[in-house]
Amino acid sequence: MNFKEIINQNKNNVKKIIKLITKDENEDIEQEVYIKVWKKSDSYEERGKITGWIGTIAKNFSKDYLKSSEKKLQDNLEEDENKIINIKDRADNPESALIRKERQKRIISAINHLKPKFKEVILMYEIYGLSYEDIARTIECPVGTVKSRIYHAKKELAEELRELL
Repeated sequence: MNFKEIINQNKNNVKKIIKLITKDENEDIEQEVYIKVWKKSDSYEERGKITGWIGTIAKNFSKDYLKSSEKKLQDNLEEDENKIINIKDRADNPESALIRKERQKRIISAINHLKPKFKEVILMYEIYGLSYEDIARTIECPVGTVKSRIYHAKKELAEELRELL
């Protein structure tokens, strides 16, 4: 049995079977089919045409592939890729940029309308990322006072920016 000749004679049939079952031209499956044919060539019994035997191997391998986790992973990757491609960049949309800028202006205005002691702690906490302890040391007051001021600042901001939330 000349293996190159067998591959050449059955190549189109194997490709058609794989595409029919997997709905895709998959060279990896095709390669696996030929490897299996090569490995099992000693056990082939000449009861029928070798084309049928190779076709059965291609059919079974294609079905196994569809059941495999590799196929599911590939499908998920393709689905995620399609989702990413379909997402429009918000920065390119002038309307979104305008809405975002307007929203930022309203938030800044709301912060500026806070009582100075609330404004000071909310900026340190939310903008500069300081901990309660760091804020307490900076403004020289107890941590409980810092927590209370942040709470009241957030409450006032939530009321003023209710329609944005």
